[in-house]
Amino acid sequence: MKKYINKLFILGSLLFLGASCENESAQTTTLKKVTFPADIEASATTLVLTEDNSDESVVLFSWPSVQFPVGTAVTYALQIDVISGITGPTAWQKAKRVEVGEDVLSKALIGRDLNKIATDLGLAIDIPGKLVVRVEASLDHKVYSNEITLTVTPYEKKVVFGEIYMPGSYQGWAVETAAALSAIQTGVYQGYVEIPEGAGLGFKLNTARNWAQFYGDDGAGNLKNMSDTDLVMPGAGTYQVKANLNTLKWSATPYSWGIVGDGTAGSWDNSTPMSYDHQLKIWKITTTLVAGNVKFRLNNNWTINYGPKNTTDGMVHLDDPGAHYVGEAGTYEITLSINDVDPANLGYPPTATYTITKK
Repeated sequence: MKKYINKLFILGSLLFLGASCENESAQTTTLKKVTFPADIEASATTLVLTEDNSDESVVLFSWPSVQFPVGTAVTYALQIDVISGITGPTAWQKAKRVEVGEDVLSKALIGRDLNKIATDLGLAIDIPGKLVVRVEASLDHKVYSNEITLTVTPYEKKVVFGEIYMPGSYQGWAVETAAALSAIQTGVYQGYVEIPEGAGLGFKLNTARNWAQFYGDDGAGNLKNMSDTDLVMPGAGTYQVKANLNTLKWSATPYSWGIVGDGTAGSWDNSTPMSYDHQLKIWKITTTLVAGNVKFRLNNNWTINYGPKNTTDGMVHLDDPGAHYVGEAGTYEITLSINDVDPANLGYPPTATYTITKK
């Protein structure tokens, strides 16, 4: 009997040790101290930002690989803040974050992006100010590099005016009623258009509401002054169209505001897309609602969404948790008017206006 007891004791000890080793292995990554083996570097630490270098890479950050005990991909990101924001109980909590990616050991910033970060963090226009940058490495926990300090002089984006126009098959080639693209920089224009199902995809870009000067296709998908060959949209749908008359490049990116909520057909999971009226410059839809809530979001995603604080003032707010409650099922006409001419540079506006009207 004693022999069997001894065997059971040994077996139990081995199982205990095995479990202990397994637990220790599972905790190794968290418990082992992980650090950056060297400081991060910047290609320049004194930066004067201007409209002229807004589309150029103005600084390149690089850093060494961080080795976690578990040999899987490490995700890196930049954190950028002002000096006053990196100490105290809220240190780095308001820092601007720039995602980099897995096992990527460098990141370049163009002038426009760094300028927006600098001004968002409160640096004064045309005055040198200090920004602090560090790199975050994360696996099952996060570690940070030592920070470096940049001297950055931001610029104020010039307000530009003007429009170009987009006659095409989608609206019968009538330049007088064609969609307008507004100037967002000198020579750069951006706007929104809807291509109906079954409509032709060809269009031109006219510098006025006439045919005195227009741009067509150069045969390789670029713009060419006074070319009779049509530019071609990707297909039916709503798009953000951008044209650069300086570089003769253009793009059409799928772009759709929609309604979402338990009062809509897609409930909280799928947006019901709205149509774009390029003459009134509003998004609209006539649809059946049930009693429930309605909000607005972009591209069937929660990244950019708007909700009202009440159901009386006709205003929605960026990232507001509120929703418009519809008390009675029926057919409703819904509109959204939003000044999102240049969201890539200016961000999305804090408010927009809307209507929900029972038919």
